[in-house]
Amino acid sequence: MYTPYKHEPFTDFSIEENKKAYEAGLEKVKSYLNQEYDLIVNGERIKTDDKIVSTNPAKTDEVVGTVSKATQEIAEQAMQAASDAFEDWRKWSAEARAGILFRAAAKIRRRKHEFSALLSYEVGKPWKEADADTAEAIDFLEYYARQAIEVDKGKHVESREGEMNCYVYTPCGVAVVIPPWNLALAIMAGTTVAPLVTGNTVVMKPASNSPVTAAKFVEVLEESGLPKGVLNFVPGSGKEVGDYLVDHPKTALISFTGSRDVGVRIMERAAKLQPGQNHLKRVIAEMGGKDTVVVDKSADIETAVNAIVVSAFGFSGQKCSSGSRAVVHEDIYDEVLDRVAKLTKELTVGNATESNIYMGPVVDQAAFDKIMSYMEIGKEEGRLVVGGTGDDSTGYFIQPTIFADLAPTSRMQQEEIFGPVVCFTKVKDFDEAIEVANNTEYGLTGAVISEDRQNIEKAARDFHVGNLYFNRNCTGAIVGYQPFGGFKMSGTDSKAGGPDYLALHMQAKTISEML
Repeated sequence: MYTPYKHEPFTDFSIEENKKAYEAGLEKVKSYLNQEYDLIVNGERIKTDDKIVSTNPAKTDEVVGTVSKATQEIAEQAMQAASDAFEDWRKWSAEARAGILFRAAAKIRRRKHEFSALLSYEVGKPWKEADADTAEAIDFLEYYARQAIEVDKGKHVESREGEMNCYVYTPCGVAVVIPPWNLALAIMAGTTVAPLVTGNTVVMKPASNSPVTAAKFVEVLEESGLPKGVLNFVPGSGKEVGDYLVDHPKTALISFTGSRDVGVRIMERAAKLQPGQNHLKRVIAEMGGKDTVVVDKSADIETAVNAIVVSAFGFSGQKCSSGSRAVVHEDIYDEVLDRVAKLTKELTVGNATESNIYMGPVVDQAAFDKIMSYMEIGKEEGRLVVGGTGDDSTGYFIQPTIFADLAPTSRMQQEEIFGPVVCFTKVKDFDEAIEVANNTEYGLTGAVISEDRQNIEKAARDFHVGNLYFNRNCTGAIVGYQPFGGFKMSGTDSKAGGPDYLALHMQAKTISEML
């Protein structure tokens, strides 16, 4: 019935036709800037006086959209609507639920450059990065739709003479989804449709930096046939609305992507039994990283340089998978550092709506201030090689920055900066490189650049991360190809975009019948 899964291709903007198509997408988004968006509860639009104002981080006086802000009372209505809708939605066939995802994927594919352009406006994502974000969203919809049909078949178990056994999966109930702003379409879409396609209902609280992207996505799901109450859209304060939803006794599942501190706090709150709660809440959490590119003395230098630059400065280092650490063998340390510095100086920084920009702004004032504070720490702990400056007069622009000669235990090499900063540390051998790579509390992604087969095998065993890449950068996992999720304080290693992910949103049930 369905074609085999193949990931959505990326757009080549060196082709003039594609460039014009993206420009048309930008014009389309420009035509609906500064519009208002409502909350959606049980299929009904709700306006509130309190608003979230989403602005372009490259041009802070430009309003992308204004979104109504939920209260606890509205959050309660959303929970009740989701709970009521669950009784019917859970009985839909897997094929019928998957069909909604297939239709939504087709709609987004037809509007691909519009959605990507919206990311350029709302979170300052350059063309190439925005295109990959939208492609990944399409991938999640297509992949999870196919996976849901497979999961619905259950798993084989043995039966004895006179007995028939089966092993099936059933949905959990109401899922609270709290997605991030940095992959504002892809992760938001993936974490929303995974519980939906497995028969759960959802209350989604989008990131306050990207609520318009989320609102547009919810519209697509509605247009694709999603019944009212199955997905409820409640932007709001994390402390007021987020905590209320996490604590709610009807919440069965919480899917969160964001910072370590917030993730740990959600885990703690979810563990507390609330009055009227008769189940244990599940938490799926992806909480960040401090990711390392290890460069062995046998490495191809050009590969290493490109891997470090792409890992560190793609989307201004605002990915949980960003390679903010470079651990380099002493024999080639100076050469690698010099060449990375040279390439970094060539990177363009500016408004992400423009076609020739490699790096856009960071997302908001708080991010700008935090990253700039780390510049001062870096100057104390190491040697500033490139960058170190920022300008927030019209947008939140920070120059790509390199610090060298940092101690492995320095703050710069331990704390998640979440900005365009890469920190170099020199090591004497490969064993020390792996030891340094493992010395943070995180374990999300890592890359090893090496031509030494023995060292590659050693890293495969000993480099303790959820996604390990050889002879390439440490960002850009593709749905269905590199399932994504990390170890240690990087989260629950839930492996989004992989064959085990949907089962995390379901309960396994054994049924046995005597014949």
